[in-house]
Amino acid sequence: MLENVGSVDRALRVVFGIALFFVGWLGPDGAVGYILIAVAVVLIFTGATSHCPVYKVLGKDTVEKDDPRGH
Repeated sequence: MLENVGSVDRALRVVFGIALFFVGWLGPDGAVGYILIAVAVVLIFTGATSHCPVYKVLGKDTVEKDDPRGH
């Protein structure tokens, strides 16, 4: 699996994912809360794995060119 999420993008995904998880957990009940948690899990997963399937489809890559993880 080729990495296409750069270090800044990864950090933002994880931070916003954690925040969104707690908003969904402590905030609205029902479907809205579950949707927020699901989006948070996706953000955390894509940040942790450095791979975003949507970026792949769109041909986007945020890995810095001088990053040794880059391609």
